[in-house]
Amino acid sequence: MARRRWSDLTDAQKGAVIVAGVAQVALATAAWADLARRPAELVRGPKPAWAVLIAVNFVGPISYFAIGRRRVV
Repeated sequence: MARRRWSDLTDAQKGAVIVAGVAQVALATAAWADLARRPAELVRGPKPAWAVLIAVNFVGPISYFAIGRRRVV
């Protein structure tokens, strides 16, 4: 399979890539900001490990928000 170049993509495909990229950066930024403000006792696992995991595409930030945070009661 030949590798596609940016110029080979349609305008709709380019738009989808840009939207996905913006969503990824927004999710990661929100997750890192929350992690930085949240006390360590309210995070499941070590904060440095979560900081690295958040950088993994959509999986990291979604995992952090879904299972990495403890609920405040």
